[in-house]
Amino acid sequence: MNFLTNLISGLSLGSVYAIIALGYTMVYGISKMLNFAHGDVIMIGGYISFILTMYVGMNGWVALFIAMAVCTLLGILIERLAYRPLRGTGSLAVLITAIGVSYFLQNSALLIWGANPRVFPSLFEGFDTIHAAGGKLTIAPVSLFTILANIIIMIVLTLFVSKTKAGKAMRAVSEDNGAAQLMGINVNQSISLTFAIGSGLAAIAGVLMCSAYPVLMPTTGAMPGIKAFTAAVFGGIGSIPGAMIGGLILGIIEIFSRAYISTELSDAIVFACLIIVLLVKPTGLLGKKVSEKV
Repeated sequence: MNFLTNLISGLSLGSVYAIIALGYTMVYGISKMLNFAHGDVIMIGGYISFILTMYVGMNGWVALFIAMAVCTLLGILIERLAYRPLRGTGSLAVLITAIGVSYFLQNSALLIWGANPRVFPSLFEGFDTIHAAGGKLTIAPVSLFTILANIIIMIVLTLFVSKTKAGKAMRAVSEDNGAAQLMGINVNQSISLTFAIGSGLAAIAGVLMCSAYPVLMPTTGAMPGIKAFTAAVFGGIGSIPGAMIGGLILGIIEIFSRAYISTELSDAIVFACLIIVLLVKPTGLLGKKVSEKV
């Protein structure tokens, strides 16, 4: 039963990585930019929810939706002020800017909320732990909800991208920015929408992650952001299903590494697995080779 418990924990952690990885993979797929400040949006979402719940006395679920709205606006603001002026420039300038935005968000949180860790109030305090198989299998409510939320988000997002006018416009911009603009598609609007969706999902992931691991500090989103980026690359960056598969696999590898090998080596094992996959398939599990015109 320990195996099943660890598997569910791995799927839950992997679902958090998958939700975060969607922001990376969508932004890269549409604008070909790597938004390394994405991990810090997770932290901002966690702090917004924490402040509203602990100091305003708001219901945790209402606070979650407000955190989503704030992070959505933050994502649009980051894209408008930091990334849009650099569109069309070299990738190095974008990378340096992304790192700068990341440190700006971290240090802003440090100045506003301080460096002391905060105990995050779980969304599931009133929910009972689920026991099965005569009490041998224990499932936390946050684990089930996180897995379910990941599945629902993936389905809704896939339908949005494939069926709606805005989603089709995003796909057109992803395929050929210039041609999409000639066809009357507002490229700036499509890219802003991508940042907005990714940042809103980052808020959800941040609250769910802090509910499962209830410690909140200015660097909370740093390592999960890196691992989620790893998940996006693992699954094939630019692929929405790839983000889900990559996140789930990384979550399972991490939890099983902690349980059966070493807690200290779990992160190293995760990144080692990424290296092995990229050596065998450089584009990731579901990534496609893109031929460049010369």
